[in-house]
Amino acid sequence: MSMDATHDPQRRSFVASANGHADFPIQNLPLGIFSPRGGVARGGVAVGDSILDLPAVAPLLAGEARRAAEAAAGDALNALFALGGGPRRALRAALSDLLAEGSAQQAAVRPHLHDAAACTLHLPARIGDYTDFFAGIHHASNAGKLFRPENPLLPNYKYVPVAYHGRASSVRVSGSDVRRPKGQRKPANETVPSYGPSRNLDYEMEFGIWIGAGNAQGEPIPIAGAADHIAGFCLLNDWSARDIQGWEAQPLGPFLAKNFHTSISPWVVTPEALAPYRIAQVPRPEGDPKPLDYLWDEADQAQGALDLAVEVLLHTQKGGPFRLSLSNTSHLYWTFAQMLAHHACGGCNLAPGDLFGSGTISSPTEDGFGALLEITQGGRKPIALPNGEERRFLEDGDTVVFRAQAKRDGYVTIGFGECRGTILPAT
Repeated sequence: MSMDATHDPQRRSFVASANGHADFPIQNLPLGIFSPRGGVARGGVAVGDSILDLPAVAPLLAGEARRAAEAAAGDALNALFALGGGPRRALRAALSDLLAEGSAQQAAVRPHLHDAAACTLHLPARIGDYTDFFAGIHHASNAGKLFRPENPLLPNYKYVPVAYHGRASSVRVSGSDVRRPKGQRKPANETVPSYGPSRNLDYEMEFGIWIGAGNAQGEPIPIAGAADHIAGFCLLNDWSARDIQGWEAQPLGPFLAKNFHTSISPWVVTPEALAPYRIAQVPRPEGDPKPLDYLWDEADQAQGALDLAVEVLLHTQKGGPFRLSLSNTSHLYWTFAQMLAHHACGGCNLAPGDLFGSGTISSPTEDGFGALLEITQGGRKPIALPNGEERRFLEDGDTVVFRAQAKRDGYVTIGFGECRGTILPAT
């Protein structure tokens, strides 16, 4: 993926708050759905502490850029996602020029910039389907060791981008409260299961992948073209009720333990914005099998991974934020293109606005574990917080915040905003 003037670190915006902004400088320009105070939901672009109204500025644009902006006139970005990469890239280039310092259209643009703090953010798209992958190999190994110490990874893990189908209806935008779920639980020291609130509520730090242009049912997506079907990325919290999960998951996998709530950050960071932070996929350890041909592409291996620092913070009712982990998306065992190609290889039809979760992102060391399940060794080793509190798992009133940033020498740092959720008691 090539870089152009939109990535120029010297480019500044006439929107003063964008210059030096930790997440949303003019080099980012993520897409989302917002509503200004008293207004209806429509497409927008984050720039500094402001949101640019996309359909309102569409008349200032031309060609494919205008078509893309007009596709964001509704309360979801599905129509824009469906246009594919060409119009999206044209829109990015046009907006970068429109918002740049010295733009001849400043006076025309300013009335369509809204104070982000006064706006409401919504889900970026209508999510038809949600699939959660398991591509974080360190998380998979750590979790496996708790149940199968001598054989933590099942034989298929290094051949198949393992995933399960999640519940799209319970995906919520960052800031939405998370109600503690109820379900059946059966710890080892109890002879029969009981029904009640989850005692072992957890988070999972994941990366979200938005699907753009889809495919016809029965027509697989070749690995070489899979990245073209990705519209963007976000942060994703796959909230997990570990005690419910442990009892119900055999043999078909997660159900009530994960279907109650999934949180995502509201801004869709485009593949174009992330071009400077692409890296080679980490080589597999010696002895690991090479992926099967339908999952192997040299270009994808050369630049299909991303170098993004991902952070988990905890606020309790008594203090915080406390950092629980700092990891990197480079630790994923499978690339995003491999996940997509595998999902469609049997003929499954993906659609604009479908959402993937990457799987929990953990690093090889404890300071980068992406879930309390790993950090506390299944709850057996509570962590001590700096204010003297302890946590095995999440308590009511706790707030979990995910953040991510892309950094590279010679380029401006960009981010994703927050993915935040506060635990409410079960009803």
